[in-house]
Amino acid sequence: MKLNTSTHLAYCTNIHPAETWAETWNALKTHTLSVRNAVGSAKEPFAIGLRLSALAARELLSQNSAGQYQHILSFKHWLHENNCYIFTINGFPYGDFHGVRVKEKVYQPDWTTEDRLQYTSDLFLILAKLLPSGIDGSVSTLPGSFKAFHADEHTIFSKLYSMAEFIEETSHRYECDLHLGLEPEPLGHFENTAETIAFFNRFHHWAEKRQLDTRCIHKRIGVNYDTCHFAIEFEDCRNSLDALRAAGIRISKIHLSSALAFKPTDTSAIAVIRKFDEPTYLHQIITRNAKSTLTRYRDIPDFLASLDTPNTRLQAQLDARCHFHIPLYAKPTPPLASTQQHARDDFSGMQGLA
Repeated sequence: MKLNTSTHLAYCTNIHPAETWAETWNALKTHTLSVRNAVGSAKEPFAIGLRLSALAARELLSQNSAGQYQHILSFKHWLHENNCYIFTINGFPYGDFHGVRVKEKVYQPDWTTEDRLQYTSDLFLILAKLLPSGIDGSVSTLPGSFKAFHADEHTIFSKLYSMAEFIEETSHRYECDLHLGLEPEPLGHFENTAETIAFFNRFHHWAEKRQLDTRCIHKRIGVNYDTCHFAIEFEDCRNSLDALRAAGIRISKIHLSSALAFKPTDTSAIAVIRKFDEPTYLHQIITRNAKSTLTRYRDIPDFLASLDTPNTRLQAQLDARCHFHIPLYAKPTPPLASTQQHARDDFSGMQGLA
């Protein structure tokens, strides 16, 4: 649905288990239309934030003996029949994202690899074929890599520049405005406002040093701002977005989501947080003390392990936030809280966009 002439609000489908194209389309028919019917009307165009695995993307791009993209043609017909449209794709998780151990594997393959470049290129080709006229289209992706991988940044820049050139070419070919949103996340290669701006500055410097045209970076590579991720970093959303825009970084997309918040010295809160330790996803925790100094933990078990040893630093922490996505409307029962206000502030800013 449209919030105004340039802002669209979409339902993101990555919460539904689906790896093949058949599974993805079934989830769209079963769940997405149910959500549309619950919150709106079939008479109003309904925006879908599509999640495609690498496998589903390849299947969707398969051609029949006549050289036609039959799956895409069928999907476009289904979108038209159901008054739905695609303007954005979640291209962060490459493979299986449900029911198996994901953890740090969600960052693999990262932007040092040809696999990530090819997968993202496939997504942009699909998006260009689905995108309604007059609407710009985005794909979101990981923030280059994961800090613990110690990825070679020059290789990341090289792959991303190739991606920017492909997006530029595809945009001209299909006469549309396409862009990639790198999604900062706790312990990602870059994870907060300052690190994001520094990364883009280094990217531009890398390109200038090689006498490459940086205009395609500015135009085609931006940031996917996830309100859950930036709230975990204890960022103020308006200050953060203002700083990113002032640095000339395109805001490619915004994910509205909330994280868990708690007091790290509250024993009852710790007891509840233990229950959120599960084997599938990575749940980074960041704590903040009275001087606003942040301490990062890779996952819930790492945070809990710090409780078992004498730790005066932890005793001085005032607040903690955990990378555990919860529904936007949810208000956890004390002693837990949420970062819902961060998303509210961001959404109110979006409504004021012209």
